[in-house]
Amino acid sequence: MTTDFTTGFTADRSPDEVFAAITDVRAWFSETVTGASAQVGDVFSFTDKAITSGRIRVTGLVPGRRVAWHVEDSDDEWDGTAMTFDIARGEGGTTLRFTHHGLTPASTCYQLCVRGWTACVNTSLHALITTGTGRPFPASVAP
Repeated sequence: MTTDFTTGFTADRSPDEVFAAITDVRAWFSETVTGASAQVGDVFSFTDKAITSGRIRVTGLVPGRRVAWHVEDSDDEWDGTAMTFDIARGEGGTTLRFTHHGLTPASTCYQLCVRGWTACVNTSLHALITTGTGRPFPASVAP
């Protein structure tokens, strides 16, 4: 059985606030992000030593409910993989479930990528949503 990497959290914010934070990629993912990430068809790129470098296309947006990306080009096995951010209102707030489809325990970068995504999603994106300030990978780690 293949298991894609999934992580998430619940925050005391509205689904629309969570959605807005996800689409502000430079504020939580990497300071090296160039391009746009707020509309279907937008493409953004990033270059970091700490994480893979690549180009990602926004493939789906449902305000307050879902963001979907597809990796068009990367320095590693992310090529052709996809990421989804599923947003749902619950009793304890809004739950965000992030899945990197194609990132499985069989992937060479799995352990490193799990640490990276956990830091990006559970620490940086969570901070952006709850405090207004994310902790993206700094531009200083770019080549």
